[in-house]
Amino acid sequence: MMTLPFWKATFERMIRTFAQAVLALLTGDGLGLVDVDWGAALSVGGLAAVAALLTAIVASGGTTGPGITETVATADTPRGPTSI
Repeated sequence: MMTLPFWKATFERMIRTFAQAVLALLTGDGLGLVDVDWGAALSVGGLAAVAALLTAIVASGGTTGPGITETVATADTPRGPTSI
């Protein structure tokens, strides 16, 4: 958990979760951009991002990634299909 790759992956997950929560509020109510209560939408997105952060921290026990079974790729991690 105390590695830069962990925090990079966690920050990326927080940004995606924030965007998904705000987008869900925008499309769920069928509101236009002018009709949106942006304060509430950004508040919900922020809460979702904090939840993603706490989930990554709690789930990181024993792994180097933000998820229970994840390992953050390093420069030595093979990429793509390998040929035999």
